[in-house]
Amino acid sequence: MNGSPRGPRLTELALGAGVRGVLTESAGGLSPAPWAAPDGPGLDLGLNVGDDAGRVRANRALLAEALGVPVVYATQVHGADVINVGDPAAATLDSVGEADGLVTAVPGLALAVLVADCVPVLLADPVARVVGVAHAGRRGVELDVVGEVLAAMRTLGASGADVRAVVGPSACGRCYEVPVAMRDEIAARVPGASSTTSWGTAALDLPGAVDARLRSLGVGHVARDARCTIEDSSLFSHRRATADEGPGTTGRLAGVVHLAPASR
Repeated sequence: MNGSPRGPRLTELALGAGVRGVLTESAGGLSPAPWAAPDGPGLDLGLNVGDDAGRVRANRALLAEALGVPVVYATQVHGADVINVGDPAAATLDSVGEADGLVTAVPGLALAVLVADCVPVLLADPVARVVGVAHAGRRGVELDVVGEVLAAMRTLGASGADVRAVVGPSACGRCYEVPVAMRDEIAARVPGASSTTSWGTAALDLPGAVDARLRSLGVGHVARDARCTIEDSSLFSHRRATADEGPGTTGRLAGVVHLAPASR
């Protein structure tokens, strides 16, 4: 774990030589409640959750400063569209466009995926030097956004056998309660998605489904961050925030990946 009380708290990920991947937590920014962390102002990175836009942009600037590279964000719509980011100027925008996947082969240009229960997926081929991110919520898992991102990476030269993937923290299969009919309908189409909550009701295991899909696509190295956003108060969770007596809204954390800038 890196960071300080005055900066983003980052979990470093192993995605291969020449690649840096990180996950943020709720702490380390400027946002007050309900976008704060348990121990102080929050690093809310979402522009669509009611937080002041200027403050969110300041939080995004803090993250870019901590990483030492500019960061690209998309407007996520629970779909499966993927944008190939080839222009570093994209990092000056609030959003590069509507998409739930981003890929790039540009060194020194970070790609971000924002979540607060959905699955952040970070991918890198350190051999071909291609990286990508996917926002895999329930609908995105059904639409195979992970497969679409991997296909876009392959068009840039990536090989599944060389790709490393991290399935980030999200609502886990013990906590993500859904109606029985929804669970059964999705599970019939998505291997690994069926689950049961710790209290015995129908649930979905989205990180398990993403893991299974990555392996079925031939990804050579898959790692998982087992933290559950609903259970872990150091992470933002939409479900926790909108539960009975919750504040009704919360911030967004990020998974970020980039290629090391080319040496001069």
